Amino acid sequence: MRTYDDSFSGQKIYPGKGKLYVRGDSKIFRFQNGKTESLFLQRKNPRKISWTTLYRRQHKKGISEEVAKKRTRRTVKHQRAIVGASLDVIKERRNQRPEARSAARAAALKEGKEKKIAAESKKKAEKAKAAASAARGQVNKVSKQGAKGAAPKVQASARR
Repeated sequence: MRTYDDSFSGQKIYPGKGKLYVRGDSKIFRFQNGKTESLFLQRKNPRKISWTTLYRRQHKKGISEEVAKKRTRRTVKHQRAIVGASLDVIKERRNQRPEARSAARAAALKEGKEKKIAAESKKKAEKAKAAASAARGQVNKVSKQGAKGAAPKVQASARR
């Protein structure tokens, strides 16, 4: 059994009932009775007429019996280990006292600075060594391509 919805009130129209109204632009409207047709032709807003489905939907009438409030799912928090640190290490760090944490941070900073200073001094020593060898007359220039590992250029020999 095919039922239609009323174009104005939104109620069901059963077979053998209602009116069909075709507007000039060939749009079809179906009405349950003369009352809804008359209100439609008067250009009344169905949202302002209290017995229509649109009004009831807008003002949340009668939906408490139809649909129970949906239960929201609570998100569950899980601890996961980070790459390079296991979960027990992370928990241990979290439970540390602030003083111990600040001391550990200071030690890590000091260690980082020492490494940086050592690297710089090593670089300076290499530079000084290269400068000394250049001063002696042992010119050992290496091009960028040579430093990258390119094959050395073949010296041209004179033809006889």
